[in-house]
Amino acid sequence: MNFSFARLAWRTLLRDLRAGELRLLMVAVTLAVAALTAVGFFADRLQGGLQRDALQLLGGDFVVASDHATPDAIVERARALGLAMVRTANFPTMARADDAQGGASRLVAFKSVTPGYPLRGSVSVAEALNAPGQPTREIPARGEVWVDASLLDSLGLKLGDRLLLGDASLRIARIITLEPDRGAGFMSFSPRVMVNDADVAATGLVQPASRITYRLVVAGAAAAVRQFQGFVDAQLQQPDMRGMRVESLDSGRTDMQQTLERAQNFLSLVALLAAMLSAVAVALAARAFAASHLDASAMLRVLGQSQRRIAASYTAEFALVGLLASLLGVVLGFAVHYVFVYLLSGLVTAGLPAASVWPALLGVGVGMTLLLAFGLPPVLQLAQVPPLRVIRRDVGALRPASLAVLGLGVAGFAALLLVVSRDLRLGLIAIGGFAAAVLLFALLSWLAVRLLRRTVNEATAPRWLVLATRQISARPAYAVVQVSSLAVGLLALVLLVLLRTDLIASWREATPPDAPNRFVINVQPDQAQDFRAMLEGAGVARYDWYPMFRGRLVAINGKAVKEDHYEDERAQRLVEREFNLSNSAVQPPHNLVVAGEWKEGESGAISVEDGLAKTLGLKLGDTLRFDMGGVQSEARITSLRKVDWGSLHANFFVMYPVDAMPDVAITYLAAYRAPETPGFDNALVRRFPNVTNVDMGATLAQIQGVLDQVIRAVEFLFAFTLAAGLVVLFAAVTATREERAREFAIMRALGAGSRLLRQVQRAELAGVGLLAGLLASSAAVAVGWALARYVFGFTWAPSPWVPLAGSVAGALLALLAGWWGLRDVLARPVVETLRRAAE
Repeated sequence: MNFSFARLAWRTLLRDLRAGELRLLMVAVTLAVAALTAVGFFADRLQGGLQRDALQLLGGDFVVASDHATPDAIVERARALGLAMVRTANFPTMARADDAQGGASRLVAFKSVTPGYPLRGSVSVAEALNAPGQPTREIPARGEVWVDASLLDSLGLKLGDRLLLGDASLRIARIITLEPDRGAGFMSFSPRVMVNDADVAATGLVQPASRITYRLVVAGAAAAVRQFQGFVDAQLQQPDMRGMRVESLDSGRTDMQQTLERAQNFLSLVALLAAMLSAVAVALAARAFAASHLDASAMLRVLGQSQRRIAASYTAEFALVGLLASLLGVVLGFAVHYVFVYLLSGLVTAGLPAASVWPALLGVGVGMTLLLAFGLPPVLQLAQVPPLRVIRRDVGALRPASLAVLGLGVAGFAALLLVVSRDLRLGLIAIGGFAAAVLLFALLSWLAVRLLRRTVNEATAPRWLVLATRQISARPAYAVVQVSSLAVGLLALVLLVLLRTDLIASWREATPPDAPNRFVINVQPDQAQDFRAMLEGAGVARYDWYPMFRGRLVAINGKAVKEDHYEDERAQRLVEREFNLSNSAVQPPHNLVVAGEWKEGESGAISVEDGLAKTLGLKLGDTLRFDMGGVQSEARITSLRKVDWGSLHANFFVMYPVDAMPDVAITYLAAYRAPETPGFDNALVRRFPNVTNVDMGATLAQIQGVLDQVIRAVEFLFAFTLAAGLVVLFAAVTATREERAREFAIMRALGAGSRLLRQVQRAELAGVGLLAGLLASSAAVAVGWALARYVFGFTWAPSPWVPLAGSVAGALLALLAGWWGLRDVLARPVVETLRRAAE
């Protein structure tokens, strides 16, 4: 028989496919590739959509923002390069209704625009209240104003009425339903009023001390925009260009950026778990495949096939299987990613662009690496089976895989997974945690097997327990592999359950259904008691209530603070401005102290937000001096706090841990969930006309809606990893089906009954599953804590019942997998089993 290796590989492949011996391998690879490519296709399209929508969120290709009118040199440079330009001006001001219509007033976000606005995207407006918005390329005509619908409700106005802005009276012409470049600053939560730039002078609102943000927006050919950007960057280095900056997507929808980043991290983590589980399943299934082909390989050697030809044929067979399974996974992943697009619709403003080919190539690469690195090493041993095995079944058994070969495969696979993870910290924690867990599982299971034989007294223990103990301890190496494999599968399943429950619950807690949707500032001290009484009278029992005062940082450790001490642009802006400061003896419940200690009532102490400390280079023990309206206050940093600025609670950069600041002029800030009482906001503003009431209901609804979408997507991908985990359990339990069959056949031939053997099998499976579940759930708690703290930014305290629940779940899953995979072992006739063993 002088078959070529290709012909031999093809015949062997067809035979193994018909016999179903490659089924488990193909399922494991297909699941891994499908999970990874589904996330990859979605992330690729989402990134493309974000890059496209970034231009709409900016309103153009490039934006120069400043606190003074844009210098003529920059404007002339843009004009010389042939770029389209528009200008906008933004600032907070008060808008009011005419006295004949009640005279109510409201803080608004004023915006003036020039013709051509916006250069990218479009404004959507409605001609009637509650009517759908329609995109338009127009801007407000002279004498007109466009407004948010919420302003009409709060001032009791309607379309066609007059709105007073400073000295001007403008007719309300349209309702704004979408403003692409609005951003997410604090003033963006106030109702928008948009006017023609030509009407600004008539309002009289622009004064020498006015705090206005001027934006020059340009758009045009990419080369011209790059030249303009280089010119602006050079100009910003000049000393007379203070207060100017370049705006990017990061300075816009930062809340959505964080949500999208967390969504991609969750999806990537679940896909990584599926891939790592599939690697374990492939390794187990390939070893079982190789064990079943030992006799056939020996016969090929007898018939004259060389070791090289046998090795080449099996390599070709596995390469074909890997390619086929990978392509199936890519097709399935491409189909599944449309489910993500549907579940996460709305995270970008328009349809996503087409995906690139890179996720498909990466998926095929992962699938081939998965099969060749973890599946091929035991199969290649078939080429070394001696011909003597045909007559002596005790020779030519499989050996442990070479550490060099296995290490090389693991390293390559880990590198690919790090690329897929898209986040180095996430990849290192997930992959490193699993690698450490596998080593720990192997060590602890080896110790457990040694301890088991010593603790079971064969003279007094039940027969089924004695036999089960002998079954496990007779093959200690395999027992270690089985427990470790089961523990790895259960680790992923337990971790997924924790993700689905505790971690996602922690995510939801950041913006719970009863999160504050109103911010009220500028409550005077003499109004505090009446204001709180009005809230409580309306049924508002829980709310944030903090004093607030302004202060400028003037010295650090006795040295004056100057802008030129910092190279970072954000640090320069921070030391230029005043901070909103507060005091409270009690630590805010939604702030986590990450360094130092918060001591109630400690004088001369301050607590600083962790991000601010990193930006300004502050550390525990530093002394800060603030100027608060002429009052100098010096205090030492005693704690650093982690603040979730997306939590919609009242948060501050700097807080004093004392009850009162007697020498400082204060106002109060309240954050609460508005009662359902109709007209409560208007009644509050009428009774306290000096306060500023910011409605954040729309923002809260948007964030909570996005959370629901992301969680549904995570739950959907959960099914892939659950399937991969069950494949691992099945592979680990059934890997020695034939060995079990022979052992049980011998015991039955010696007089053991079926009832006793069932008890032995259940005891062995339950014991292995119990140990694997305990190890897996303990490791899952550690890995979950690291992911919560260092990747997703949550405070997470797992339940102490997790190890116990994991142990019970491991025993039950092992019993179920054993019942399904080994149900025919005890039913097989003894003569048939022994005849197979002798063949």
